[in-house]
Amino acid sequence: MREINLQEHQRSCKPYPLSVRERDALRQALPVAVTPAQGSDNTYYLRPDSTVGAVEIGDLSVLIEPKIGIPRVLSLACYAIGKVRFQPEDFGYREEHTLPDALAMALTRQARLAFARGLLHGYRDEEDVLYTVRGRIRFGDQLQRRFGTPFPVEVSFDEFTADILANQLVKGAARRLRLSPLRSREARRNLGWLASILDEVSPVEFPRGRVPEIQFDRLNEHYQGVVELSRLILRHGGFETGRGEIQASGFLMDMNAVFQEFVTQALREALGTSSLLFREKEIDSLDDEDGVGLRPDLTWWRDSRCVFVGDVKYKNLTGTRVPAGDIYQMLAYATASNLPGGLLIYAQGEAKSGSYRIRHSGKRLVVAALDISGSLDEVLGRVRILAGRINALADAGIAQLVVAGAGV
Repeated sequence: MREINLQEHQRSCKPYPLSVRERDALRQALPVAVTPAQGSDNTYYLRPDSTVGAVEIGDLSVLIEPKIGIPRVLSLACYAIGKVRFQPEDFGYREEHTLPDALAMALTRQARLAFARGLLHGYRDEEDVLYTVRGRIRFGDQLQRRFGTPFPVEVSFDEFTADILANQLVKGAARRLRLSPLRSREARRNLGWLASILDEVSPVEFPRGRVPEIQFDRLNEHYQGVVELSRLILRHGGFETGRGEIQASGFLMDMNAVFQEFVTQALREALGTSSLLFREKEIDSLDDEDGVGLRPDLTWWRDSRCVFVGDVKYKNLTGTRVPAGDIYQMLAYATASNLPGGLLIYAQGEAKSGSYRIRHSGKRLVVAALDISGSLDEVLGRVRILAGRINALADAGIAQLVVAGAGV
């Protein structure tokens, strides 16, 4: 297996030899720029975008490392979906681990903690046809299907079983990782152990966009770490494709989505508001004919009125100057919402904090650079400071709406 090691948003240090089929399969499997090296017709420089992870394409093993490090990516991503405060040391990460390797090790670690008391069991509604009565007789089905004969009996009952959603999520995540390219033998061995422990649990396919949530209480709170990590794996997940002449499989995470989800959840908590009032949502159209739809990453609603708009940007900039397109986009949001301004949030290192006063409109667009280095608690502390700026922008938005007679 030939290995190609890349870093998010960075051009490879050297060109790699690729056949035409490998080059085309790589382009199909990954969002990566493939640039021919001068003086050669079969070697290429590779530059991935914000997608990180590992992919196997034929006999190529391609690793894309995140620029902020795998432990921090996982820490932010787990907090984003379940407010689980993992610290980097919780993942047992080693430098040789790829993203799926690190996830496999972390999932096993959390599973051992959760399963220390045994597998979680729960009651599940079952319907069956038996020759003895168990639970409740379904008289309607008995008359319709059995024509009044006494046996067999249509019954329903509560089954106390380990085959419940929490365990199904963990099993689904372990299976997803086993199909991913793993470089670590220890990771493969740990996933094998996890599969054997969950042997009695039904295999369930969870589509990426519809991974269910679980409510935690004192009876199942010890499962929260392993369940939320499983949900993270299933939401981003792996893939397999047989299209073309070379098969590809992998596990990838989009850092744009991870950063946006983290910022949204962390701000929601810092502002003390809910997912119904602070979220990505469509706002009023920019034109009178409702022909220009707008959907900011961040909106804050009070009494059915939008009082704040913002956008989250995890992108690679050639410099620290904010692209004009981002300014135009935020100006459109503020104009359509009839607000005095808005907020652009970048990961630190991608843009400088500052503000722009827009001529002839009076609108003020604020740029904030969020530092996501350090521990999770340190990052959340910086988010709380950012929440204070959002509160000020929302207060200004409310004042403008009141002056305009919109009411809030």
